Amino acid sequence: MKNNPKVIQAWCFYDWANSVHALVIVSMIFPVYYGSVTKSVELGDKVNFFGFLVKNSVLFSYTVSLSFLLVVLLNPFMTAIADYTGRKKDFMRFFVYLGSFSSASLFFFTSETITPSIIIFGLSLVGYSGSIVFYNAYLPEIATEDRFDQVSARGFALGFVGSVILALLNLTMILSPATFGLSDGLAVRYSFLLTGVWWWSFAQYTLAYLPNSDGKSSQKAWLLNGIHELQKVLGELKHQHLLKTFLVAFFFYNMGLMTIMYMAAVFGESELKIPGNSLIITVLLIQILAIFGSYGFAWLSTQYGNTGALRVAVVAFAVICGAAYFINQTGFYVLAAVIGLLMGGIQSLSRSTYAKLMPENTPDRASYFGFYEVMDKLSIVIGTFSFGLIEQLTGSVRNSIVALMLFFIIGLWFLYRVPSRKTYQNLAWVAVKK
Repeated sequence: MKNNPKVIQAWCFYDWANSVHALVIVSMIFPVYYGSVTKSVELGDKVNFFGFLVKNSVLFSYTVSLSFLLVVLLNPFMTAIADYTGRKKDFMRFFVYLGSFSSASLFFFTSETITPSIIIFGLSLVGYSGSIVFYNAYLPEIATEDRFDQVSARGFALGFVGSVILALLNLTMILSPATFGLSDGLAVRYSFLLTGVWWWSFAQYTLAYLPNSDGKSSQKAWLLNGIHELQKVLGELKHQHLLKTFLVAFFFYNMGLMTIMYMAAVFGESELKIPGNSLIITVLLIQILAIFGSYGFAWLSTQYGNTGALRVAVVAFAVICGAAYFINQTGFYVLAAVIGLLMGGIQSLSRSTYAKLMPENTPDRASYFGFYEVMDKLSIVIGTFSFGLIEQLTGSVRNSIVALMLFFIIGLWFLYRVPSRKTYQNLAWVAVKK
């Protein structure tokens, strides 16, 4: 039964569980620690990675790119198999465990363990993104369409609150390690361990209440039939004009959005020379502002429609990219505050908009959200790789930031091809095209 309060609460709580990875590992503490550990007197900011000397910020970009490329290649097949066998929750559980244990294992990241630790960081990204696709696929299964925006925003808001709580605990431990009987470096490493434990522990609540899916068959030829399921959904997508157009729009603006999220701390540390503690506090404030942004854009969608509200956010991000080329440390803090207000809203609305545009009552929810996640992760692959490549070729990370503006502009163009409110009839699509 849809709109069950306990099930919705459990679903939203997975944002609470996994968002600590996005904050502590991806955005806040790990990038700063990574930047300090991967510098040496002998090599400067270069890292010896399997015999190749690579600048640390470029290696960070490439690690993110390759991790999500792996997810892009696997996701369509995994989601199709999950739909066919009804084992969506089992797949989600596997990636939860992979991501949480990898995060906790970063406790062993030191200057002597750089190469294996970078691989473990990549596995934590695979676990995080792999679990999200199956988690998102539950949204149209547990809630009616009129509640998609509200439930999606609630999940993101809970995620921001949960991640801020753990981040504050970690920050207290890092700024005052002696209080906890720890050294400076050990306090940072304990924050990674706590992140993995938090993620795994709270995910158990979600996994306990999410319903088991009904598969079409449990016969042993699950791989072959899973591929057939994938082909079936691909065939359906060809006739979903609005859905296809939104996916293309999402692909481009998300390319800019996620690259900013993954590389902002690296930009602040390497280009603007912002102290590590200041960066950590800034990222934390972004998370707090994102809580209000999630609900603010959910309200904005009631006034102007989902894609109308998304256009506002995309235009704002394009302006931010242009301004970032000229900023100093003070400007960084101002732009960070604006990003915080926009970040939660654009992510929340993107998820709920896609759910609204999916065919009603489709049994292939995981497969459809699999393609959403492919666009999400492929955009991260291209975005972060482009970011690192442009810096490597031009020698300036500011040029990489400006290049992101193009992604937002292209995304905006496609977003204007999708009506502001969901349209069920193909005639409406014809009218938009004209």
